[in-house]
Amino acid sequence: MSVRFLSLLVTGAALALPAAASAAGDAVKGKAVFARCMACHKVDASGTSSVGPNLYGVVGRPVASFKGYSYSPAMKAKGGKWTAETLDAYLSGPSMKAVPGTKMIFMGVPAKPDRDNLIAYLASVK
Repeated sequence: MSVRFLSLLVTGAALALPAAASAAGDAVKGKAVFARCMACHKVDASGTSSVGPNLYGVVGRPVASFKGYSYSPAMKAKGGKWTAETLDAYLSGPSMKAVPGTKMIFMGVPAKPDRDNLIAYLASVK
């Protein structure tokens, strides 16, 4: 490899870092976004739910798996795990496109940066 190619490779990697870092979201900003969710969701280690399931440790856990919460048949049928990607898709429009028939009937989190920040916050709470 030439020195010029290596220089371009390193420069390209350095330029990619800020975009990747911002795509991950900001947990502090996400906590502020979560204020919208607090009317229905808890995010603590209590093991209890509110109107919606407790979201403590939600990132990485199986869908419809919080013990003691009565999930809709649609959510039970969804399957899979809550990852950053599945949460992003769900929060972009829960009842309209992601899981029609879910109990969560609000409009979602339409702004991608807000969703990224919210997911970063949820990932940090475990």
